[in-house]
Amino acid sequence: MMRTRFLALCATALFLCAQTRTVTDAEVQRVHKGALLIDTHNDVPWRVVDGFDIGSKTGEWHTDISRLKQGGVGAVFFVAYVGGEYVDGNRSAHRTLQVIDAIRKDIIGKYPTDFVLATRADEIEQARKNGKIAALIGIEGGHAIENDLGLLRQYYNLGARYLTLTHTNTNEWADSAGDITKAGVKHHGGLTEFGKQVVREMNRLGMMVDISHTADETFADALATSTAPIIASHSSCRALTNHPRNLTDAMITAIAKKGGVVQINFNCNFISEKFRAAQAVDDPKLEARFKQVTAGKKLSEVETDGTYQRLRLEMGLTRAQLSDVVDHIDHVRKIAGIDAVGIGSDFNGVTCTPVGLDDVSKYPNLTRALLERGYSEADIQKIYGGNLLRVMRAVEKAAGK
Repeated sequence: MMRTRFLALCATALFLCAQTRTVTDAEVQRVHKGALLIDTHNDVPWRVVDGFDIGSKTGEWHTDISRLKQGGVGAVFFVAYVGGEYVDGNRSAHRTLQVIDAIRKDIIGKYPTDFVLATRADEIEQARKNGKIAALIGIEGGHAIENDLGLLRQYYNLGARYLTLTHTNTNEWADSAGDITKAGVKHHGGLTEFGKQVVREMNRLGMMVDISHTADETFADALATSTAPIIASHSSCRALTNHPRNLTDAMITAIAKKGGVVQINFNCNFISEKFRAAQAVDDPKLEARFKQVTAGKKLSEVETDGTYQRLRLEMGLTRAQLSDVVDHIDHVRKIAGIDAVGIGSDFNGVTCTPVGLDDVSKYPNLTRALLERGYSEADIQKIYGGNLLRVMRAVEKAAGK
């Protein structure tokens, strides 16, 4: 027992010493270029639908081709986000197809020298060898299938390789973490029987089951139902930041035991208690300023979010820090192991990102911070893409069974 405790203390001491070591620019560049960085959640497609050109160099928001290359991003899951408002009038499928078309036509099709559609782990690696960014498709919001497994299959045929079972709205077969306290919302206690059929069909197809945004009960049912590893495409740790969108330690370790991965979200609200505490003071100031600068204007959702982001920066309001992201990565590693953690930024889907991770071009800053925190080159390769590739291959192997 004493020997075991001594060895544990030695390991802790070595890790703490590594935290203080100096990291050179050359080391950061070498390690960063050596990793295949896969971001499992980027929301730029819904802005592309509204006319944004990902090839432009305006510096607006978080993502464009130039900054993806500057940040050394090797693969991106471009997300077909479908807001809950599209449920009214059965418009969810139409919106999903609209966004998937924008990904295929206005991102990949418009810039074929920069992007290539990838649907398998091997294709991501081949894109890297060919000097291109692998573009993948994820669907955010289970209401996108309009309670029809046929639509799920068609989305798979169009290239979708994960489905987030809910967004912030509870749908007709799965409870969401976003409206668990709202009166009048029909709750199922997790997944309905049809919801379990959805998970089984995703397993059969080879589509990853994504439990970000789901209620805890939905998570438990999805984990129990799926015969393949599951992912949280853009979630963080509830033990560090007490938000219902984050995962408990028990959920994180359960994902890891099934061979899955937790992709850390960069949203300030999900990674910083300091940010959450400051909202009581900052939000009224931000709202007042927003009303002042937008008086008499009719803004689109994209323009609204962009204005909030710009004003937050101009006003110098509280933001999360790069170290907060590393803290969440650390936490997953400590309780579930290095094989259980990845990156799912939520860029272009949030109005506050950490200082030092302002957009997709800043990923080398994260590499530096991880090296300074004591992570090895092999660790970073796993976090940035190796773990996700392993999950994809497991899901592909389980397909058809």
